Amino acid sequence: MTQYFSAEALTDYARAVFIAAGLRDEDAALVAGDLVKANLRGVDSHGVSRIPMYLERLRRGLVNPRPAIRVGKVAGAVAHVDGDNGMGFLASDIAMNAACDLAGEMGIGLAGVHRSTHFGMGACYALRAIERGYISLIFTNSSPAIPMWGGRTTFLGASPIAAGIPGGKHPPYVMDMAMTVIARGKIRLAAMKGDPIPEGLALDIDGNPTTDAAKAFEGVCLPFGGVKGSVLGTLMDLLAGLFTGANFGGDVKSLYFDHSEPQNVGHLFFAIKPDLFMSLSDFGARMDTFYNRIKELPRAPGADEIMLPGEPEERREAQRRRDGIPVTDNVIADLTAEGAGVGVTFPQPLVAA
Repeated sequence: MTQYFSAEALTDYARAVFIAAGLRDEDAALVAGDLVKANLRGVDSHGVSRIPMYLERLRRGLVNPRPAIRVGKVAGAVAHVDGDNGMGFLASDIAMNAACDLAGEMGIGLAGVHRSTHFGMGACYALRAIERGYISLIFTNSSPAIPMWGGRTTFLGASPIAAGIPGGKHPPYVMDMAMTVIARGKIRLAAMKGDPIPEGLALDIDGNPTTDAAKAFEGVCLPFGGVKGSVLGTLMDLLAGLFTGANFGGDVKSLYFDHSEPQNVGHLFFAIKPDLFMSLSDFGARMDTFYNRIKELPRAPGADEIMLPGEPEERREAQRRRDGIPVTDNVIADLTAEGAGVGVTFPQPLVAA
């Protein structure tokens, strides 16, 4: 069964439980807002269902609730951010803003992050850059989830890449995708619900194809596009991990299974001024032309509309702000229990379906 909740109620709940876990008020608000933003955009695998897992890592001392995040300028347009093992949302917010600040001075800005943790939905940072008027590229590595091409065991992370380009009068371009055929968080969500997954997404721990989401989550996710996804996953690990000074090459600790030490995830944030080669008004007009040409393309059979990346999520956000965010009963039970443990009441639903 699924029930529906307002974004405001879920945000208030998430903020309260993270404050109870030791986060500063403003940090808890940022993390809560990003998690609910993922739900609003339909990326439920990266939304409030992850709260119990984050809280467990905070309780175990694997995540620093009050990090002293340090930003050092290491070159004219480059900053290096030490996340101090805090929530990845916090270091990433600081890094994306640092990259934008540098881009404002130099035309392009780059911020590398080490000693971080899982940073949530990559699109959050692309949207932040868009709000400030910048083009962005966002790389991260993560714990082993997919094999090198030809390998049987996990080595590379699902390591999503995200990007954002401001629009003109029409919606911006917002891309966010993992190197797997399907995001590992979606397999986790299917396992939590007891739902099967389609064939061709994952292998079990013994290297056999499986449609059992729980076995897939413990096993190996397959890279999208075969060798191409594996090659891109390698690039994410080299640039976001090795290059920044974070863990790499299979050393990032599992968010789900490894409670031995902090993850030391790495991220890389690029920000670029859109008016480097033309006026801002010309850039916006060209983006509008691009958008209009997409809308006028001949459609394939069964396609009602062709949309720019990020446009479906923007529409879903508008719908969920109006009708509520769907949360399944098993997630509600987990969140209710987490809240009860720290004296925070889980909100009442808007509608039961």
